[in-house]
Amino acid sequence: MPCTLLDPATARAMPWKNGGGSTVELAISPVGAGLKDFAWRISTAQVAVDGAFSSFPDIDRSLAVLAGNGVCLHRADGQREMLLSGGAIAVFGGEEAISAHLLDGPITDLNLMTRRGHWTHQVQLLKWQGTRRLENDAAVMLLLWNGGQTAVDVNAGGAMHPLTAGNGLLIENEPGQLHLHAHRPALLYVAWLNPCAH
Repeated sequence: MPCTLLDPATARAMPWKNGGGSTVELAISPVGAGLKDFAWRISTAQVAVDGAFSSFPDIDRSLAVLAGNGVCLHRADGQREMLLSGGAIAVFGGEEAISAHLLDGPITDLNLMTRRGHWTHQVQLLKWQGTRRLENDAAVMLLLWNGGQTAVDVNAGGAMHPLTAGNGLLIENEPGQLHLHAHRPALLYVAWLNPCAH
């Protein structure tokens, strides 16, 4: 199927690699892959305590806060990066030693990972109201709605897909133009994933 609805409520929950919490695996390629052999992986996690990130050598990662007051990342080079709900996206290598410090209470985050040298990805946050077009020129595209009071309607693959809060849409091998409509102001995380040329 070129379009797959991603619902955290029915996705697979599993422990973190470092055992410090749990994550909800929304999608992984190839299907059935584990943490050591995936090509790409999309997940969300609830973070309730401060702590160090798991190490994922040879993995490129993007992280965004979906809910909660935010988190401060302490990077290996001494820099601090603040991530707020519906705000900036952190990009880093999975082998970097990073610790996370919650600003005020638990958060829910979005985590996208691709295996370096095999896949690449880019994540952006769209903020709009009404109707807009979005070009899909990726092998795999992720749309993840970050909340609001009404659904975002996505016309993709010749069908309409309503997204409710926290749900996502995975579009595989279906290039073309998407039509998005939101009756009220909406926040939508969009990711483009592509295999590397060899």
